[in-house]
Amino acid sequence: MYYMLFYDYVDNYLERRDAFREAHLAAANQALQNGELKMAGAFTERPYSAALIFDVDDISVIERFVEDDPYVQNGLVTKWTIRPWNVVIGG
Repeated sequence: MYYMLFYDYVDNYLERRDAFREAHLAAANQALQNGELKMAGAFTERPYSAALIFDVDDISVIERFVEDDPYVQNGLVTKWTIRPWNVVIGG
C-alpha cells in the first residue's frame, strides 16, 4: 500500500536544517534501503514543505519514521500528515 507523508516546515527552515540534515537524510536513506521509502523531496516554493512516498503494509512504519525524524524532534516540522495513495498509473 502506498502512502504519502506530507511535512510542513517552519518559515526559517532553510536556516535551521543544517544541524539536522545529515541525520534526517540518513534516516530517509535507511528507509529507502529497507524498501519502505520510494521517493522523497522538498517543494521549492514557500511555504516550505515536503512529500515522502512510502510503500508499506503497516502505517506504523511511517509513524515511527516521523517520531524518530530529527526534523520533527527539533521543531522544523510544524505539521505532518499521512494519506493513503491509490496509484492508478505507474508503480
